[in-house]
Amino acid sequence: MSILINSKTKVIVQGITGQQGSFHTRQMVADGTNIVAGVTPGKGGYLFRCGAKTIPVFDSIAEAQKKYPADFTISFVPPPQVLLAANDALDAGLGTVIITEHVPVRDAMLIKSKAHSKKLIVIGPNCPGIITPGECKIGIMPADIFKRGRVGVLARSGTLAYEIVHGLTRAGIGQSTVIGIGGDPVIGLDFIEGIKLFEKDPDTDAVVLIGEIGGYAEERAAALIARKISKPVIAYIAGKSAPCGKTMGHAGAIISGQSGGYASKIAALENAGVTLAELPWEVPKLLKKYRKKLPT
Repeated sequence: MSILINSKTKVIVQGITGQQGSFHTRQMVADGTNIVAGVTPGKGGYLFRCGAKTIPVFDSIAEAQKKYPADFTISFVPPPQVLLAANDALDAGLGTVIITEHVPVRDAMLIKSKAHSKKLIVIGPNCPGIITPGECKIGIMPADIFKRGRVGVLARSGTLAYEIVHGLTRAGIGQSTVIGIGGDPVIGLDFIEGIKLFEKDPDTDAVVLIGEIGGYAEERAAALIARKISKPVIAYIAGKSAPCGKTMGHAGAIISGQSGGYASKIAALENAGVTLAELPWEVPKLLKKYRKKLPT
């Protein structure tokens, strides 16, 4: 009942000994994630204690992989080191979730290009991560608001994802996998890739798309939905009242010319047959139209 990650997924934490890395490693372990090792250059041989669990720390992903083969890394390293950390993960054949904010655009482009050439998954940067409720969390989201189920969620905004997912859970509608793709101008996995994965997943019955002004991600997703997606898609787009040229929170939330604005995104999604919510708390009500297809 998931895409990309499940209870068998093995994770390495990059930057495990830093303040954010150590805090969220403990949270992920508590939420059931199978973290097998950590990486902090210069601290190889250190043992990171996490309750009853002891996690070995290595100087590089390559060294960690020799003893503790993994599937994904999660990166909490500072912005100037993100490119090096991502290359370390990708060269070892691992997908990576990049939580870090303020990653240089050029570095994000290089990471995205390398991941594409190696056919590996990158989520982020500047994202909350990915969770399959009850099985695995590679990220910083509060696991207690999620519920296992059959609705896939893709979101540019982590905070909006939390709000809408909490509403789904309170309405008894569970989620198969939830991905915060990030709000930067250049990211790894995007709406198109995510929707394709949910379309192929036999245990996902509907998709919730949480977008915002700026960029072309929603318009491009709408074109795909119109041509190739059979499952119902419900969308909420933030930024209805934002003036042209205004940055709204995320670096990628900038309206440019006639594209990227609220009206253009809504029109594209409507034309693709997507059901639209005007307010976040309307999403669970709209999903109930498909109740017979959405066992809880």
